Amino acid sequence: WASEELIVPYISPVDGRWHRYFPDFLVKVNTKTGPKTILLEVKPKKQTQPPKQQKRVTKKYITEVTTWGVNQAKWKAAEEYCLDRGWEFKVITEDHLGL
Repeated sequence: WASEELIVPYISPVDGRWHRYFPDFLVKVNTKTGPKTILLEVKPKKQTQPPKQQKRVTKKYITEVTTWGVNQAKWKAAEEYCLDRGWEFKVITEDHLGL
């Protein structure tokens, strides 16, 4: 396994420019069907769901919308990166960790 060793390029929806995404973990495991590579991102559950529409546009809401948009761009790039290599991409939250 490796932690934040891999770089996945993505275009940010905020500024339209290329950025570098460092997924949390790259894990290689042996399964009954052979070796498998999984790219993992660990996030709070709240950041894996779109923000709820607010009556007032607050600074907090703008930050949540921005974070959601950037995360979606990163994860789409990671999914494509993994698909090209025959890997799997997963986002895990505290629910997956039993917390």
